[in-house]
Amino acid sequence: MKRIAIFASGSGTNAEAIMKHFEGSNLAKVCLLVSNKADAYALKRAAQFKVPTFTVHQKEDFASRQFVKFLKKAYKIDLIILAGYLWLIPKELILEYPNKIVNIHPALLPDYGGKGMYGDRVHEAVVANKEKESGITIHYVNENYDEGHTIYQESFKLKKDETPETLASKIHELEHKIYPHVIEQLIRG
Repeated sequence: MKRIAIFASGSGTNAEAIMKHFEGSNLAKVCLLVSNKADAYALKRAAQFKVPTFTVHQKEDFASRQFVKFLKKAYKIDLIILAGYLWLIPKELILEYPNKIVNIHPALLPDYGGKGMYGDRVHEAVVANKEKESGITIHYVNENYDEGHTIYQESFKLKKDETPETLASKIHELEHKIYPHVIEQLIRG
């Protein structure tokens, strides 16, 4: 059974969808939720699933050898799933988990990616640029924001009267439906 750690900085709706998907699974188990924000609602969602949580307070701690050991030894983590995690993943972690750190982005990369492009900022930019379509990108994580190898993309047409709010709603629905299944397929190989 694969052991998953979810990293989340915000409300944790994707984290919840993943925890729900793997609850009672023989394939994988969510064993830890890591956040860089002590007040992230994702921590409360994890508690509802009885998933242990850990808060990283400083980027230096996050990039330390101790943190890598914590994941590997204390929790025996096989796969790291980012679900709205806003810190750049340090090189130490990427080297320890090559092609074992996965992220979801609320746009069709390579467009609308990079530092500072997350959440509503992405949807506002997509709508402001009058794009004809949008969607989600699931990708491996490397040392740069949103530049890792694409695993899966799904797109849909935008309506002429699309707003950042309606787009966000459609993206969230798609994320919650698709992300857990793509993770499962990666685990199955």
